[in-house]
Amino acid sequence: MTATDFDAAREYDDDNFSAVEVFRSDRMKVVCGYFEPGQFIPVHAPASDVAIHVQSGTGVVRDGDTERAVEPGDLVVVEADTDRGVKANADSRLEALLVTAPPPTDAEHEPVRKGLKRDEFDP
Repeated sequence: MTATDFDAAREYDDDNFSAVEVFRSDRMKVVCGYFEPGQFIPVHAPASDVAIHVQSGTGVVRDGDTERAVEPGDLVVVEADTDRGVKANADSRLEALLVTAPPPTDAEHEPVRKGLKRDEFDP
């Protein structure tokens, strides 16, 4: 069993969102995501489903061409091979639990690295 206290795992980074991995197997990856105001996971489309549960704060989740405003208690699921991204609102930290199945490959996260380097949510 893996048990994590969301508050105890909290890590913020001044430059980029912080992803604290709490579990990984060949079938699933679980991450606690901590976003300072305006920080984001750039839009990308890995071959994995993702469930995003907002713990606190506000932001948007991109699902294809749709951006959905999210707040505490919201759960958004984006299917595999669909453009997705997460962004904290400019006036709020955002904390969310992200579960991906199966875990994205390193190559599938290349657009994330490029977007962060260019400071572009939608590269």
